[in-house]
Parts: sequence; C-alpha cells; structure tokens
Amino acid sequence: MNTQLSLSIALATYNGERYLAEQLDSIIRQTRLPDELVISDDASVDATRAIVLDFARHASFPVRLLINSERLGSTRNFEVAISACDGDIIFLCDQDDVWYPNKIALIEKRFMDDPGVGVVFTDADVVDRNLHPLGLRLWEAVRFRPWEQIRFEAGDAFSVLLRRYVVTGATMAFRSRYRDLLLPIPDIWVHDAWIAMLMGATSNLAALPTPLIAYRQHGANQIGIPRPGQNRGRTCAAVHGPQVLRYEKALEHLLELGNRFPESGHNIQRLEGTLNFLRAIAALPDARWRRLPGALRELVTLRYHRYAKGFRSFYQDLTR
Repeated sequence: MNTQLSLSIALATYNGERYLAEQLDSIIRQTRLPDELVISDDASVDATRAIVLDFARHASFPVRLLINSERLGSTRNFEVAISACDGDIIFLCDQDDVWYPNKIALIEKRFMDDPGVGVVFTDADVVDRNLHPLGLRLWEAVRFRPWEQIRFEAGDAFSVLLRRYVVTGATMAFRSRYRDLLLPIPDIWVHDAWIAMLMGATSNLAALPTPLIAYRQHGANQIGIPRPGQNRGRTCAAVHGPQVLRYEKALEHLLELGNRFPESGHNIQRLEGTLNFLRAIAALPDARWRRLPGALRELVTLRYHRYAKGFRSFYQDLTR
C-alpha cells in the first residue's frame, strides 16, 4: 500500500525577481519533489511572473500561478496560495530563501511517522544576500531554547507559543485538513504566527533541529530575524497592546470552533489566563516610576513566570 502523502508548496511572491530563480531552482532539486507548486503573485511590477512562467515550462510537476489584481499584502497573499493547494501537506515558501535538497523528504517523513503531528517546522542557516553564512542558526536568533524544544516534543508547544513566537513560516509545513481552522487569517496577525498559535492549541507541533533552508537576510525582509532592542523606549501599551488584540482574536476564533476541536478546551483556558495578564501589563502607566506597583502585583502572583519570561520580563516592563 502506498502511504505517501500528496505535497503542495504555497509560495507567495511580490517583486521577487532578484532571488526567486534561486528559490525555484532549489525546489526542483529536491530529492522528494512536490506534487504541485502554487504561486500567488501580489501584483508584481518586475520580472517575477516571467520567471515563474519560464520555470513552469520546465518543471516536472504542476505549477499554478495566481495573480492578484491589486496588492493584498504578504499575509493575504499567503492565504490565497494556501486556499488553492490540493495536497495533504502544505509547505509555506518565501521567495528569497533557498531550500536544501532533503527538506521536503525529511518533513514528509516526520508527518508520516506521527499522524498526530499537525505542523512540522525546522531550524535554518541564517545567510546574507549572497548566501554567505552569518555564523548563526535561526533558532539561535529567535532564542528557541533547548527546554522549549523539549516542550514541543512532549506535546506542549502551546505553553511556549503563548509566551512568544518561535515558528518561522519559511520552515513550516502543516496538514491541509486544518485549513478551515486557519482561514481566513485576521489582518492583525502575521500568517505564520497565526497558524502556529491555532495549531498549537489544537494539535501537536514537531520541531526538527536540522537546518533545512538557507534563510536569507538582505535588508528588505518583511520580518527577518529579531532585532535586539527593538522595543526599547516604547510604552507597555505600545508593546503589549497589539498582542492583546491578537490574542483576543485568537480566543474568539477558538471559542467559535470549540465544538470541532474539543481537545483545545484546556488551551483555551490557558489563552484566557495569558490574555488577562497581558491586559494588566498593557495597562501599566507610561511613567516608569508609576509602573512598579502593578508590575510587582503580577510578579508576586507568579503571573510573570506563568505567562512571560519571569524576572526578565518584569525588568523589561519596568525599564523599557
């Protein structure tokens, strides 16, 4: 009996002529080729579409090019590509990276080995615009700690995801049977964070420590690796307020679908607890000296340890 899964790649493009050909070439060199490549182009005005059409003429698998009549933005563009995929597994793909030859094969094997896994994501090598190594891995850059990786392997990814995002979409694949849970993606969320959060609440996430892509940093990345000190000087409301809105949207969505995913009940309670903590922190006064009583209250009740990074987050909220 053939137990092989059907595999789709959802690639979102926008004015990607500089790096797209290298990415497409890395896909065609996979030891396990995809069953289809779906490309959604966000109204590019450069040679992106011509590169895709030329690639499609020589590819040994179906390539579908969808063209948006107007710009939708990265998240909505990925939503279009994801919606059009027919495979059992959907791989997310950025236009400016390079996949290593065994990426698809290793991720497919992880899905096949464990039917309970809904998402697989991997580490990556961080490289510059010319694919020269920058001397660090992606998980190192996002501070995805070994103890957090253990939580993922133990089936408790949600406890990590409630504190911060560690799943990068460029390394991610997920089972398409969850698509109705994930779409549409709210405008206030980035697509990969939304997918990871909802999948963490309803299924298991597998973290493969092997770097399977070259994650290119070229100065024009939409997100890229985190920048140290990016929240310095911002108020608690500015830092945590948007997170409150995102978590409220996630909670609303999970509650609406609760009957379809009864296993998410415990995680919904954890999300509610995190949301209450974030609301309290976002409401801390702008003046630093006035934040101490409220922040101390969250510290002594251990909510900083339960829902954030403990003393580190407490210090950051007092001094930012």
